[in-house]
Amino acid sequence: MAVAWIGNREAPLQRAAEEAAKLLQSSRCPVFSFDTDVHGTRAVVALAERVGAAYDHIDCAALTRETALFTDRGGMVVSPGETRRRADLVVIVGDLPEAHRRFLLELAATEPDQPSAGQRSFFSVGGQTPPLNGKRSATRLTCGEAGLAATLAALRALCAGRRVSTPVTNFDVFAKALAEVRFPVFLFSGHAADALALEMLQGLIGDLNATSRASGLHLTASESGWGAALASGWMTGLPPRTGFSRGFPEHDPWRYDVGRMIAAGEADCHLWISGSAEWPPPKPHKDMLLVALAKTSGPVAGAAVTIRVGEAGVDHDGVGYLARIGTLTALAARSPTDLPSAAAILRAIADNIPAEAVPPC
Repeated sequence: MAVAWIGNREAPLQRAAEEAAKLLQSSRCPVFSFDTDVHGTRAVVALAERVGAAYDHIDCAALTRETALFTDRGGMVVSPGETRRRADLVVIVGDLPEAHRRFLLELAATEPDQPSAGQRSFFSVGGQTPPLNGKRSATRLTCGEAGLAATLAALRALCAGRRVSTPVTNFDVFAKALAEVRFPVFLFSGHAADALALEMLQGLIGDLNATSRASGLHLTASESGWGAALASGWMTGLPPRTGFSRGFPEHDPWRYDVGRMIAAGEADCHLWISGSAEWPPPKPHKDMLLVALAKTSGPVAGAAVTIRVGEAGVDHDGVGYLARIGTLTALAARSPTDLPSAAAILRAIADNIPAEAVPPC
């Protein structure tokens, strides 16, 4: 079965890699969109540096909000294991990704191991109150028709003893629980919470720590995205939405928003990397070349070069971020195939670009 195409015609893998390298090297403003494991991210960053490209994760909006929380403002967070063991009050902030459903069920089925802690209690702020199990439910905290950020602001004001124009439902129950517990933990994600809500939440946690103890648990909107942020961080010191147009890494969440760059006509070559069927390659933009590394059975419509790649943890082994343990982990292939990894193809492309090559712009 063919694994590479130049246009609509089958081509040897090495020939397709050479053609992709040629297009990237001649591009004046190449951009990369990717969803891959840590090995793939490392290869993305290395290739972007060589050709002067900007790179961004495919699930970029939520990832940008989460990275901005830590790079711009900072936050107080604990690990998932610490939450399982110590949290005697859990507050679910906004709608969490479905991928974390199993973790919520684990919290509902277990109790904290602190000697004086009682049964773990649950509250939810904004969004839909998630079902836990037959015996547990979360008490909902709402503030009229206000959004998540405004509800958190009202909750923060009430906890500080200030007056609000619209009361928060069940606040008395929440305040009583806060006074009795030893370690409340707020679960949050950039999936449904905007930057203001995330900042307001950290302000609330900080206020609570003035007289007691509280923390947050970051349940990332995208595990592959957070793994990419970590890998990009240790390679360049910066998260995705970083570019090498001036020969060194620069992070700018607006300037290097790849989706914005394509829509504005700034990019002339788009390298799309995804081994997951969840992210099908986009249609090429007018006057822009597309090089697609995707899990596809045939050439991508309109792509100058298409190369089939596998998915880490499915077709081949890899390394990725796992939110349930809060760190990187080995991903064993569940259904091994002969499809090459994105990292291998990216390295093959890079091998066809001289190390001393100077980007056109």
